[in-house]
Amino acid sequence: MKKLFIIAIIALLGITQTEAQVTFKPGLRGGLNFSHFASGNDYNTSYYYDNNGNYVQTTNNNDDFKAKTDFYVGFYGALHLTKYYTLQPEINYSNQGSYLDSRNGNVVTRTKFDVSYLSIGILNRFTFTDKFNFHVGPTLDFVVDKTKFTNENSDDFFLFPSNNDVDLTLTAGFGYNFTKNFGLEARVKKGFISVYDFNNSNPKNVVFQLGATYTFDIK
Repeated sequence: MKKLFIIAIIALLGITQTEAQVTFKPGLRGGLNFSHFASGNDYNTSYYYDNNGNYVQTTNNNDDFKAKTDFYVGFYGALHLTKYYTLQPEINYSNQGSYLDSRNGNVVTRTKFDVSYLSIGILNRFTFTDKFNFHVGPTLDFVVDKTKFTNENSDDFFLFPSNNDVDLTLTAGFGYNFTKNFGLEARVKKGFISVYDFNNSNPKNVVFQLGATYTFDIK
């Protein structure tokens, strides 16, 4: 009986110690977006009926999506469940989009697409050392605003049509903590829902993010 009592005390102390390691700390994140649209194998491919009524596939090499630089900002809550694992819900505002270069002979016209999202995500953060971590998880991006400029240097713009006002994405990246509060992060975010219809293709978001994080000390 005495041995069982000692074992029970040790087990209780172990559970208490494990629970004491669970902490929650809020934080801020922000930085640069390098975004573009990608359409996979269907990009620049269109179809039409020729004079004989045949359905013909043709490739257009005159259009090309290019990266656009913008910003993101948001906040997160780091729920440290174990020494190596943290559950991190996030809410972010992200300005994304793409440039579209259209070539006509030697003349290139650049169109700019601006798409702003409110992003809600749940990331899984794995800490390998006190300073280095890997994080991955899904996000839902809701369209806040979408604008198409007919020329990158022009004020002539309009709202471009889209059947989808939400994007489902997968985010993965690495982080490095210089201190317990301040760190840097690099991420890539891949969208799985088309932004709009273009030349019978379905452009999807691809975003590279580079920024900083600050975690607050909450006792």
